[in-house]
Amino acid sequence: MDSPIWAALSAAERSTVDSLIQQDHRIAAVARIRETFPVESRPGLYDTLDVVAARYQELGQRFERYPTPPLDLVTLAEKVEALPGRPVAIEALWDGDTDGWCVDLMALTDDPATEHRLATIRHGSDMRLFNGTVPPWPEAQEAETVGRALAERFAVLFHFTSPDQPDFDAPRWRTAS
Repeated sequence: MDSPIWAALSAAERSTVDSLIQQDHRIAAVARIRETFPVESRPGLYDTLDVVAARYQELGQRFERYPTPPLDLVTLAEKVEALPGRPVAIEALWDGDTDGWCVDLMALTDDPATEHRLATIRHGSDMRLFNGTVPPWPEAQEAETVGRALAERFAVLFHFTSPDQPDFDAPRWRTAS
């Protein structure tokens, strides 16, 4: 690896970082690298991410997440049937993390009034924003198709306020109804 940041790490630190990467702990690997340097000479976040991405590649691992497998309506229906309380709605909502955007498919029940995550749908990282492959958002399309079918199966409402674009602040079913 041809990086001055990587070259500045001791053999023990390199081994620790590689171990974190092999466990797929990207953020911990980035933090570990940055913490080994004094504050005044600490490498920047993006430079450190580049080092971690290069280590992933050298270790034969994929830095970007694989898309989640397609949802299975029968399996999801079984999950809903096993929930405590009667389903009152199926809701899709955006979530995100350091990998990018995803959509959570939720079942909302009454007595007790609770929400249950049935699945998380991810079809790629936020690199899609930079290379122009979204919109449309395939995870939103899948959530809409499967969520509507699941809601029909249980004769409840399906709610997805923002299927066209990620939105953390979109109104939720319980607050919108």
